[in-house]
Amino acid sequence: MDSQIWFIVVLVTSIILIVYSIIKFKLHPFLSLLLASFYVGLLMKMPPLKMISAIEDGIGNTLGFLAAVIGLGTILGKMMEVSGAAERIGLTLQKCRFLSPQVIMVLVGLICGITLFVEVGVVLLIPLAFSIAKKTQTSLLTLAIPLCTALMAVHCIVPPHPAALFVTNALGADIGTVIVYGLMIGLLASLVAGPIFLKIINKKIPFKTVPKEFSEMKIRDELELPSLGATLFTVLLPIILMLIKTIAELNIDKTTFMYQILEFIGNPITAMFIGAFVAYYILGIRQKMRMSDLLIKTESGFSSIANILLIIGAGGAFNGVLKSSGLSDGLAGILSQLNMHPILLAWLVAIILHAAVGSATVAMMGATAIVSPMLPLYPNVSPEIITLAIGSGAIGCTIVTDSLFWLVKQYCGATLNEIFKYYTSATFIASLVALAGTFLLSYII
Repeated sequence: MDSQIWFIVVLVTSIILIVYSIIKFKLHPFLSLLLASFYVGLLMKMPPLKMISAIEDGIGNTLGFLAAVIGLGTILGKMMEVSGAAERIGLTLQKCRFLSPQVIMVLVGLICGITLFVEVGVVLLIPLAFSIAKKTQTSLLTLAIPLCTALMAVHCIVPPHPAALFVTNALGADIGTVIVYGLMIGLLASLVAGPIFLKIINKKIPFKTVPKEFSEMKIRDELELPSLGATLFTVLLPIILMLIKTIAELNIDKTTFMYQILEFIGNPITAMFIGAFVAYYILGIRQKMRMSDLLIKTESGFSSIANILLIIGAGGAFNGVLKSSGLSDGLAGILSQLNMHPILLAWLVAIILHAAVGSATVAMMGATAIVSPMLPLYPNVSPEIITLAIGSGAIGCTIVTDSLFWLVKQYCGATLNEIFKYYTSATFIASLVALAGTFLLSYII
């Protein structure tokens, strides 16, 4: 068999194996990705010890950087949750009378989503949507969809979210640039797919009240919450520190002591480390919480990230085998002959994988493994742009394979058909808008 055909067969069947084992046999994505790693290694005739070494290196190289950042980010997210900081942002935005409830939901999702995993963000912020729906007598769908779409957008394209950070690191992209442009694209995509899309189809949206099982969920009293200034400072501090590093790289002599200090402070691990301790003090101790209580909250937060760490580690193993086996280089040669723009290819692979596997994280890691080998063939396309393209693809096609689909359905009390028509459509539109925004940015950076 021709080697190029064989490369395609191995890749396609390995992806089918991942999808089928997750959906049909209900295997955890961690096991499915490891299974696919061994499968690729065997078909590519890798020596057994080389295969194991590639898996070990893939896991180690991936988690060596991301484990600390994800752990520190979890502390930040947990402090946002227990202190009520996310609710403070929502309550403040509610007072801006010139903003529609749908736009408020988008802004809440984007700001709070910086430090929250998407599922955690939905659970934590949905009471705010319940409250506004009751006050304004609007359909819950018109508030939940903008919120969840914005949470999904920031989850996929803005570091320090794990998958976005993994792609940024794997492609050698500048983290500050990805953050700035990711937030711009995320805001545009969320506004178009949320408020604008819903306004166009407004008459078709059924009126949904808060489901009875969630009717008792309430947001906390405003007096119990931290101030807006303290909240925004805590949320944005790590982002600001990482952006300072990017600015320093562009404007300061790299041989100076000042540059070394800014480079150190702006490293994602250092920035998140500083942010975690600031969160402990501002959102914890100043809110009259004891360190013993914060320790318990931290431990409960850490128990929830084992899942994401295992998936990311196995994704790194899969990437490592693809590279060590020579499959990545072979695919790069094949893909370069398709005459498909690398931005479109990166987006297409990510959106297909997300629809198939049901995990934006797995989709982004798989897309990185497939697309990254061909980047040297396109020196005019920056790694930052490809990073955004992969994230843009992962936003889309949130369907029945994704747990987020069912989470939104449950909280909205909607039918399967309604969630397909409104939420799946919204995430697909957001993905398309993000792709268009990425293409436009490619002419700038």
